Amino acid sequence: MKRGERIYSYIEEKSEAWPEEMLKGRVGFGAQEIAEALGILRNNVSKELNALQRQGRIVKFSGRPVLYFDRGCLESALGVTLGECQFDDVEAICQSKTPQELENPFARLIGADRSLRRQVEQAKAAILYPPDGLHTLIVGQTGVGKTLFAHMMFEYGKVMHRFAADAPFVTFNCADYYNNPQLLISHIFGYVKGAFTGADQSKAGLVEEADGGVLFLDEIHRLPPEGQEMIFYFMDTGTFNRLGETQRSRRAKVLIIGATTEDPDSALTKTFVRRIPNLMKIPPLAERSTDEKLDIIKLMFQDEAQRVKKPIRVGVETIKALVGSIGSGNAGQLKSNIKLLCAQAFLNGIDSPEGIEVDFKMLPQQIRSGLLTLSANRQALTEVTKALGSDSCIIVPPGPDFLLTDGASGAEFNLYQVVEAKVDLLKGEGISSDLIKQILAADVNVYVRNLYNKKASVNMTTRERLLKIVDASLVDFAEQVALYVQKRMNASYHDRFLYAFSLHLSAFLKRVKSKDAAHKELEGAVPQDSLCLEVATEIGSLIGKHYRLEVPRVEIEYIALLLESSQEDERDDRVVIVVATHGQSTATSMVEVAQRLFGTTDVSVLAVDMPLEVRPQAVLDKMAAMLQSVPCLKGVLILADMGSLCNLGPSLEKRLDVPVRTIDMVSTPLILEAMRKAELAGMDLDGLYDSLASFHGYEARDVTQDEALEKVTDDGCVVVTICSTGKGTALKLKSLIEEILRGAGQPLPVIPVGLVKLEEHLREIAESHRIVAAVGVKKPALRIPFIPLEAIIGGEGENALLELVAGGHDTSHQRQGSRVVQSLCAESLCKFLTYLNPEKVMPLLMEFDERLEAGRREPLPNPLRIRLLVHCGCALERCVVRKPLHYGGSLAALRTEKVEALKAAAEIFSEKLHLTLAADEYYFMAEMI
Repeated sequence: MKRGERIYSYIEEKSEAWPEEMLKGRVGFGAQEIAEALGILRNNVSKELNALQRQGRIVKFSGRPVLYFDRGCLESALGVTLGECQFDDVEAICQSKTPQELENPFARLIGADRSLRRQVEQAKAAILYPPDGLHTLIVGQTGVGKTLFAHMMFEYGKVMHRFAADAPFVTFNCADYYNNPQLLISHIFGYVKGAFTGADQSKAGLVEEADGGVLFLDEIHRLPPEGQEMIFYFMDTGTFNRLGETQRSRRAKVLIIGATTEDPDSALTKTFVRRIPNLMKIPPLAERSTDEKLDIIKLMFQDEAQRVKKPIRVGVETIKALVGSIGSGNAGQLKSNIKLLCAQAFLNGIDSPEGIEVDFKMLPQQIRSGLLTLSANRQALTEVTKALGSDSCIIVPPGPDFLLTDGASGAEFNLYQVVEAKVDLLKGEGISSDLIKQILAADVNVYVRNLYNKKASVNMTTRERLLKIVDASLVDFAEQVALYVQKRMNASYHDRFLYAFSLHLSAFLKRVKSKDAAHKELEGAVPQDSLCLEVATEIGSLIGKHYRLEVPRVEIEYIALLLESSQEDERDDRVVIVVATHGQSTATSMVEVAQRLFGTTDVSVLAVDMPLEVRPQAVLDKMAAMLQSVPCLKGVLILADMGSLCNLGPSLEKRLDVPVRTIDMVSTPLILEAMRKAELAGMDLDGLYDSLASFHGYEARDVTQDEALEKVTDDGCVVVTICSTGKGTALKLKSLIEEILRGAGQPLPVIPVGLVKLEEHLREIAESHRIVAAVGVKKPALRIPFIPLEAIIGGEGENALLELVAGGHDTSHQRQGSRVVQSLCAESLCKFLTYLNPEKVMPLLMEFDERLEAGRREPLPNPLRIRLLVHCGCALERCVVRKPLHYGGSLAALRTEKVEALKAAAEIFSEKLHLTLAADEYYFMAEMI
């Protein structure tokens, strides 16, 4: 069991045994008490306690000493749900329940103070209106929360004393007896003996059962007209009769709340609708704010975390896909999707005590496509990205969510902790001392290697990283020792030794100061005649002289282990690099050039060539066979040029059971950089991937304003793109505008600028050049023709831009917005297609788009065109692999002319690719348009 879990188990066990009558003032257990009970250093205990409190698993009580108590036990004993995890005392927890939370159940409703504010006010008024409240009809799509809203109205009525504490809330779904109106009415109002065949005795109905409370009639539009008449008569008079009775002599005091998914004016009788004074419409989840959608998703994951009693890690892309997949099923369907995902993740991580992970790869296609849907809405995507950040989200039961970090770069390096924890464990298992020493040597080796192989290992120098953690004087001394080791052992040591030795030396000096002794079981773990032990002894003398202290023998053994662990990696301990490109020998030539420039062939680099006539499946088989013949346990990095080669990673990962990452747009400098970092820096796969993802060549730089101005044409005309920083999105927009201009035969220079000092930069450009147009997110104050980014994406901006550039002259170009659509579709399809080549498919998809518009005689907006074409591209791939989607909607609701227009346009695929889409694919596309 890990140290943090040992500490948490101790607190949980002690908290459960704490008497409830003693829950007063400051309660819990201090770091010193836990340290003594578990035999762990106090500073390590404090570190773990702070981590547990940040995760929301324990509650912290301020003061001296600081005390900690199990959160779950405290919530159960006090009957509260804690939002924060730090208080002065128990009384402060009780006081934290505000009057609003005590008196207003709607305070727990997400959106009660935002998109649902008006509905909440209506609900409160309906409950409080004298003398007995207002009957209410709640209208909304399936899954928006109509039943939940009705329950909250009832709870609010009890809090406001409009209902007794034991008042009934009776629910009935009118669809249950839709085909038998007589039985439906008898169920609501009851019946007398002999009222119909089988009525052997009288029975009370739901109205009598709900007397003094609420009768909630779901799908009330299923009530037959005679049933509606009986209901509105009851609402008017408070009297009713059972089925079989002729006199309405019975009385009941019932507030009726109905719910329907249909339009009340068409699904209910006009007389019935007039009798219901309070009509509330709950908006679809898709129309609610981004913050509310994210809050709802996190709440649903938190419910599942509570059920599985484990933290749930959810990737940012997964949450984006869930947001984008919100449709007609609303919150109900979203909840079902999240339950299924968590169930699958639970099975995958059933043996993991640290939690389960919901990964994007495990999402079904209908949810995964939500990411494309969200991407088509630029504003929504920006809001979601801003709210989520770049880190995964961890949902901890039952506390709040927090962002997962990889740990600060200054996390304490504690080789002693590795050794001591392993010694205690192995001794408890009765392992012999000699075997313990062998195991310790292997563990230290792995620990030191993993320590340095972090994502940031190439982003800054080893010295820069160390200075963030230890004193400069210690780093200076460690560098002298590293140089001494290099000369003494006649070998080129990595920076790994400098990094590990500096941190270990810092930990050793702290031990000396606190008079803590290291475990002596490590003595003998290194062969006594080894060069590493000899050099470690000499290093011990250098340390003794420099710091004027005596270095014990066991410390010499630690240093010897560091020397052994920092030696050159074996070849099978490296990431394998695969260069894959289209062409007869393109990849082979690039690898040969890179190896010659690198000066060695001792690097795990494989070349995979893909002649244009070869299918992707054959290349996948070839790549898998090559990798099976070489050690690749640390993972595989694919450097591909484009198209289907960029999508082989997931299939390869599944076949070989090793991690695989892919980077596109391969070049010789990229291969060189990958070889350098894999061999010289010894980086792991994730570190290698992250560092190369932002690599743009050894001399390449983003085009600055000054560089762009040097390329201005003779007439001095330029186009400016405006974004927040002038980088990132502005550079992508710059590429898109350049493509539009080149396609129209107007290759003007495009200059990206940021919002900071925007007007100043524009004036500088305008002094010597004519700004034809500005495209971006903000309209400049200068009198410059401006085209919003939304207009470019929407299509109409492309036409406006070309007219401005042409100066009113006639220009021949594609129909409105086609280049934007083609560019964005191609970018998406490169991510989603595995077997089809997006470069070959895109021209056919654009032909399909033109035929569809001609057949319908009605243009589609660009965002919808992009969604449709991407879906169509994925449908072609599903056709190839024979895994079509199955449409579950109502065919009667689809317009036949839309389906026929789609089929006619899709004939291009039969003509060129000999592929015929399944009928269900047309139904999905018809639903889109």
